[in-house]
Parts: sequence; structure tokens; C-alpha cells
Amino acid sequence: MEQQSVWLGGMRRPIRMAMLAFTGIAILLYAWLVLNQIFVTDAYGMQEMIRPAGKPIVWAMLGSLFAAMLCASIYLSDFRGAIEIEPDGVFDIVSLVCSRMAMVMTGFVVLVMFYEVVSRYVFARPTLWANELSLWIAAFVFLFAGQYAMQQRSHIRIYVIYDTMPRWAQKTADSVSLLLLLSFTFALVWGGFDDAARRFLRMETFGTAWDPPIPGIVKPAILIIIVLVTIQAVSNFIADWNKAPEHHSPLDEIDEVEIEQIRQTLEK
Repeated sequence: MEQQSVWLGGMRRPIRMAMLAFTGIAILLYAWLVLNQIFVTDAYGMQEMIRPAGKPIVWAMLGSLFAAMLCASIYLSDFRGAIEIEPDGVFDIVSLVCSRMAMVMTGFVVLVMFYEVVSRYVFARPTLWANELSLWIAAFVFLFAGQYAMQQRSHIRIYVIYDTMPRWAQKTADSVSLLLLLSFTFALVWGGFDDAARRFLRMETFGTAWDPPIPGIVKPAILIIIVLVTIQAVSNFIADWNKAPEHHSPLDEIDEVEIEQIRQTLEK
């Protein structure tokens, strides 16, 4: 039985259908490009994937792939994991969608590395692009994971002192922490904006044989996502302001669901 909808409601089914449709289109276009690689001498390769100007079929393949990933992220964000907290902030849904995007990207990293291992050790034909592509994707996984950690309140926090404070002191500590984060974000964006814009406008590349524009994409993304993390922190601050004080213990870190799954696996 399907889980209860977190936020999509009646839109869950249309989003799922769109995800499947865009995935099918992306797979068909990718298969066409692969067949061209086999039978056509001047076929498009991975070099054209990062420089698709004037190549409509490459644009169509990349666009359908991005649309499939976005629809999959939206669809998966409508399911809540067993250990996830309920979304209750004004920005939580955005962070949940980004977290599911990180999940999908992690799967892509696995596929890329699997392809590289098979190509290198089975066919003795190592690629020029697998390492850079995995680094490129992993950078966004890392950044989105930080945003998700903020939404789930799973970032590092010293509860030994915090739990002993009265509620007014906890609110004061939360306010100071938020002000420090806002100051850090302002300083980071103020100091890094010109460099990020410069790298983005010239699409600075990585300097390897495949030469993807990793610096030109990742440097602006760092600033954008740190802003999203800060917005999520503000959302958490507002959502938690009138909540009753929480008390934590080492037992909170125990995942009963995971323990039960391990027990069932061992019994089998």
C-alpha cells in the first residue's frame, strides 16, 4: 500500500507519469546516440555532452534527463522515510526535493563508476570522462546533503549544555546561532560573488582531457546552495520557536527500523 502523500496529494500520479515519460525519452535518445557511436564515424560523444551548442539531439537528451531527474525528485519527496521528521517549515519541501535530487545523483555516480570499471578492466578501454563526471555529480550531492541535514536538524549540535538551559536561554542560543550563520553567508556571498560570476561567465573548465566546466558550475552552486541552507535555517528557526523544549539522549541515535531490518536479514 502506498504511503500517505506528504505534499503532492492528487498531483502524485501525474508527476509519476511525467517522470516515467521523460525517463523513457532520455533512454531512447541515449540509445540512439550510442548506436550512432557504433555505426557513424562522426557521431556525438561525451565531449559533445558538455558542449551541446548546435546539436539539437544532445540538447533534447540532456533536457529530458534533467526533467526526469526533477520529476523523480519531486515524486520521491512525497514519501517520508521512517526516521525523517515531518516537514513543518515554509521551506521544507524545497529542501526535501533537493535531498531526493541528491539521492538520484548518487545512483548516477554508481552507474558512472560501474561503467568505468567494466570498460577499463573487462574491455581494456578506460574512459577520459568517468572520474571528472563522478566528481562533478558528487559535488552537488555534497552540497544538497548539507541542505537536507539542516532541514532534518541533523547537523552537529552540543546538546549536553543546550538541554540544561531554560527555554528562554535556548531561544537566545538559537537566535545567536542564526545570526552567526547569516553573517557567514553574507560574508561568503560578498567575498565570493565576483569570482563565481567570472568563472561562470567564461565557463571555466577543469583542465583535463575531457575538460568539463566544473569550476564554472560548482563555484556559483556553492554560493546558491549556502543561501538555500541559510533560508532553511531561518525556516527552522520560525517553525521551532513555539515548540516545547526537547531533551536528547544517546538512545535518540538508535534507528529501531534499521535494527529490525538487520535482525530480519540475519534470521533469513
